[in-house]
Amino acid sequence: MNTPAPAPNRSSGPTTARRWARRKEARPQELVAAALGHFIRDGYHAARLDDIARSANVSKGTVYLYFADKEALFKAVIRENLSPVLAEGEDLISRHQGSTAELLQCLFGGWWEMMGKSPAAGLAKLVMAESARFPNLARFYYDEVIARADALFRRAIQQGIDRGEFRAAALAPTTAALTAPMVFLMMWNHSFGTCVTREFSPEAFIDSYVNLALFGLVKRPDDATLPLASGVCEMAAAELAERLHSATQDPA
Repeated sequence: MNTPAPAPNRSSGPTTARRWARRKEARPQELVAAALGHFIRDGYHAARLDDIARSANVSKGTVYLYFADKEALFKAVIRENLSPVLAEGEDLISRHQGSTAELLQCLFGGWWEMMGKSPAAGLAKLVMAESARFPNLARFYYDEVIARADALFRRAIQQGIDRGEFRAAALAPTTAALTAPMVFLMMWNHSFGTCVTREFSPEAFIDSYVNLALFGLVKRPDDATLPLASGVCEMAAAELAERLHSATQDPA
């Protein structure tokens, strides 16, 4: 009596091998996604690679196949989550056809949609909180995110000035003034926003802020009468000095 040949084990065929290969290729992204959650919740110092590996359903040893240490993993989290947002902003400036005022509105709105309301927005608060203990990580965040975002907005502001849409302005302080409220919004959402029952719409905040910023940037007919070479503080100090000088010249 002939014994039938066993059915082929299809689970160990090429399809399974390809599936395993795809799974292996996806592991770095899975580890980065798991690490983001732990870093945001626990902070950099308290986050443990054991817990991150467990969340990604791998062994701790697997983490070291892709990342040298926790610092390398944290840097990958920053690059994977924030670099694409900055690249999109840089590309938007290059291809935008409308006014620079509209460009700024698109930049701020796009920032919120892509990053501001995502868990990755909590990285700003994390880096600020732990910068004294881990200055090298703070420097990395500055170089990879802050400096790049600063250059992006400088480019947009300079474009508006060159086109005659914006008044002449010092780029460094103007850029800092433009981006600071966005940092506040990220800090709020990952601190007070988690526990304060206050009606606060990030979208409405951005709309109001952009309107205020554009009111200060867009040229108006009366700009020729403004002493633009001086800032508000310098103007106030000069006015006060003039009054004091006049008072000392008056006869008693």
